[in-house]
Amino acid sequence: MSAETAYAKINLALHVRRRREDEYHELETVFAFVDQGDRLTARVAAQDELRTHGEFAGQLTDPFGNIVAQALSGLPHGKGWAVELEKRLPVAAGLGGGSADAGAVFRMVETEHGLPEDWHARAAKLGADVPACVRSEACIGRGTGTELEPVPNDLAGCPVLLVNPRVALATGPVFKGWDGKDRGALPEGDLRAIALAGRNDLEAPAIVIAPVIADVLEALRRTAPWLARMSGSGATCFALYDTPQARDASAAAIASEHADWWQMSGALR
Repeated sequence: MSAETAYAKINLALHVRRRREDEYHELETVFAFVDQGDRLTARVAAQDELRTHGEFAGQLTDPFGNIVAQALSGLPHGKGWAVELEKRLPVAAGLGGGSADAGAVFRMVETEHGLPEDWHARAAKLGADVPACVRSEACIGRGTGTELEPVPNDLAGCPVLLVNPRVALATGPVFKGWDGKDRGALPEGDLRAIALAGRNDLEAPAIVIAPVIADVLEALRRTAPWLARMSGSGATCFALYDTPQARDASAAAIASEHADWWQMSGALR
C-alpha cells in the first residue's frame, strides 16, 4: 500500500506578462504548497482502478478521464493499481487540486518503481501546474508555469488559511478577462519579499466573474494577516500569518461570519 497527500498549491504571486500566439499566456509565478490537501492511497491490482470519495468527489464528473487516471496510465507502475482519492480540496478553485493529485501519483510511482527520465515532460502534458506539483516545493515558474527555478524558502512552516466561497471558477474565462497590460516582472528576493512586492494579475478579471472573491479578500484582510491574496485563477484566497494562534482565531472569526464558505488551515511546506 502506498499513500500520499496531494498538497494544495497556492500562487504567492502570479504575473501575467503577455498573450502568446499559441493562445497560452507567458507567466511568472511563485508556487508554494500547503501541508494539507487531497489524500491518495494505492494498492496493486489486476488493472488500474480509481475510486473517489470525500466532500468534493461529486464534482469530478468523469473519474475515468480524471487527471489521476491519466497520470497513472502514462507512468510505469506494474500490472495495475487500485487508487482511492479522498477529494478534500474544491474543484476549479485555484489550488491546483487535480494537478496536485497527479503530482501525488508521480511521487507514489517514484517510491515504488522510480520515475522515467522524461517525467517532467510527461507531467507538463497533463497540465501547466503538474511539474511543480510533483515536487510540491516552493519554486518560481515561468513560461506557462512549467519552467521551474529554485527560490530561497524562508516561509516553510508559515501558518496559512485557505478560504473558498464555494464558487467554481474555470481558468479559461479568467485568463480571457485579463486586460493585456504587462505590469512588470516578479521582484527578486526570498519568498516573503517576493510575495509582499508581487501581485496576482488574475485577481481583477476573476472578481468581475465572481464578485464574492472581493468579499473573501476583505474578510481575510480584516483578520490582519501579513498577506492576503487570491490564488491562481480563483476563487480560493489565502492569508498568511505570523503565528498559528492568529491563523486559528481568524479561521474561527470567518467561520462565524460565513459558515457557508469552505476553509482549510495549515502551514506552508
